[in-house]
Amino acid sequence: MAIKITDDCINCGACEPECPNKAIYEGAYEWSWKDKTTVSGKITLPDGKIINSDEVNDALSDEVYYIVPGKCTECKGFHDEPQCKAVCPVDCCIDDPDHRESDDILFERQKFLHH
Repeated sequence: MAIKITDDCINCGACEPECPNKAIYEGAYEWSWKDKTTVSGKITLPDGKIINSDEVNDALSDEVYYIVPGKCTECKGFHDEPQCKAVCPVDCCIDDPDHRESDDILFERQKFLHH
């Protein structure tokens, strides 16, 4: 599963630089697939959707830091545990029950984002 940041976030920013996929963004900031990954240009996502990885997407939260579920790998392939959870001083980085994924899917995503 992916990780999500709850409304308890104090906007300290400790989590953002720890994410190896740049899946974490400050509230109200836009995001793109190419940020801190090796994907570029027109790509086919694992779900079959074709997108332009350079395209800028709307922020998923206007108030607190947020995690883009499709970019989150729970740090699989990089670390033994999700680094956002490890550094969060208020424990607001939690498992996202709306995005449950197996380790195999998370490792495949890591390979896709950093091929």
